[in-house]
Amino acid sequence: MYTPRPFAEHDLAALDELIAHDAFVTLVHQHEGAPFASHLPVLYRRDGERVELLGHWSKANPQWRDIDRQLVLGVVHGPHAYVSPTWYADPEQRVPPWNYATAHLYGRLSIVEEPAALEAIVTGLSDLYEAKHGSDWRCAQTTPDTRRKLRGIVGFRFVAERIELTFKLGQNHPIANQRGVIEHLDRHGGDDRRAVAAMMRARLHEEESR
Repeated sequence: MYTPRPFAEHDLAALDELIAHDAFVTLVHQHEGAPFASHLPVLYRRDGERVELLGHWSKANPQWRDIDRQLVLGVVHGPHAYVSPTWYADPEQRVPPWNYATAHLYGRLSIVEEPAALEAIVTGLSDLYEAKHGSDWRCAQTTPDTRRKLRGIVGFRFVAERIELTFKLGQNHPIANQRGVIEHLDRHGGDDRRAVAAMMRARLHEEESR
């Protein structure tokens, strides 16, 4: 991934931040001589420098059949927003950029087909997202219907070998410009705009605290 030096992040807490915002990742590998991508929700685990993603495909998805023999790219999509030059203190000297945060994880994965492990992945995902919606619904476990449905999926465990983080949040601009963008993103609303503004605000606070 192309990452200009001012926008490179090295603290994995930034990856935690991205996954908390959106854990719907894109897995890319080579299938029959061409790039092939799947878009999947994942469970995220980090222990120091070790990063692991857990998820599953439908068995009808061909990606699982040869992906375990390859280096895989996992794309974590963070918030993004258009920035108008009119929000800067010096608009006549600027062009309109796009602020965003994203992560590329490179690694290899192993296939998970054991029923108990598959059940744990499905239950973990449903518990996570039901809780986010304030629901107490839980995935029925070890019923004949559950076991039948588990036979239609294939799980994976992805371990990252290399992680690239790009947080392009106007760090190369004067503080007055960054403050102007934060103010307008908050004012214009929308989840992504507010998330970008929050990330910008946190980094600006760090810069001003040095």
